Amino acid sequence: MAQHQSSKKRIRQDAKKRIHNRYYKKSTRSAIQKLREMEDGKEAGVFLPKVISMVDRLAKRNTWHKKKASNLKSRLTRFVNRLSA
Repeated sequence: MAQHQSSKKRIRQDAKKRIHNRYYKKSTRSAIQKLREMEDGKEAGVFLPKVISMVDRLAKRNTWHKKKASNLKSRLTRFVNRLSA
């Protein structure tokens, strides 16, 4: 168990941050899944920028690696473009 005040505070901060990260990662994964299940190109084209924004936010905060975010965005964009064509 932690003895120092700073280590106790760090444990509290880490727990809070972990819950925060889990929430945003899970909601982003759910949005990606929802986008991949869409069959209407117009609807997917409207929803895509929202998903890309969520992915960018996770990459900016180092929750996801920037290359993972880049790969996801390009694959989702290709998916939506194929639906529209």
